[in-house]
Amino acid sequence: MYFDTHAHYDDEWFDADREALIASLPAAGVDLVVNVGCNEATSEASIALAHKYPFVYAAVGWHPHDAQSWTADSADMIRAWARDEKVVAIGEIGLDYHYDLAWKQTQQEVLEAQLCLAEELGLPVVIHDREAHGDCMDILRRHPSVRGEFHCYSGSAEMAKEILSWGWYLGFNGAITMQGARRALEVLESMPTDRMLLETDCPYLAPMPRTDGKRNDSRKLPRVAEVIAQVRHTSPELVAKVCMENGKRFFGIE
Repeated sequence: MYFDTHAHYDDEWFDADREALIASLPAAGVDLVVNVGCNEATSEASIALAHKYPFVYAAVGWHPHDAQSWTADSADMIRAWARDEKVVAIGEIGLDYHYDLAWKQTQQEVLEAQLCLAEELGLPVVIHDREAHGDCMDILRRHPSVRGEFHCYSGSAEMAKEILSWGWYLGFNGAITMQGARRALEVLESMPTDRMLLETDCPYLAPMPRTDGKRNDSRKLPRVAEVIAQVRHTSPELVAKVCMENGKRFFGIE
């Protein structure tokens, strides 16, 4: 019933119970998961998880926090990974000016390189954009043929309108249950139904109220669907169904 379009089950937070947790997801109503890479090691780990579990797929790429580790060989790595049938996107890629873990110019250059790869390989992209809206949009406008989604959308309604006009998607997770989520809720209220994606970004952004600790996982998606349903005056079941269809269409999963 649920499609977690953005997870990080390779993260060390899952070291103690990773296999048991992932194996339990179908019984908990989670039918599909995309595990998203952030660098060489996590992209390879995402592919390994995708081959271990039939309902798991992989995205590969360099996160802006890891932009400094991009080398002359990184593009060829992505090309090689993209030949794997379980790889469905390049991501997560983008810009992050909040933590300043990589120089802005380096982040921008690595984003440009991966957008060019997306054009070459015909894969969609998963965008991470934190406190870098203007630069991110300027770079994306230079690649109009790329298909993509903004994960954990945090921009304005005006920005969302432009992104949606490109035919792109917006991903929402536990962040919409927290204080300060007003802009995301406003976007959700009026955006097209066929452009919404559900995600967790687990192990991060566990939805409120946190009743069983701070670690997030795909079993908490119903809480996100519940908030979206309240905003859109519909049922969580319908939200889950529509977002499942949207995710399969976006990632090209039969």
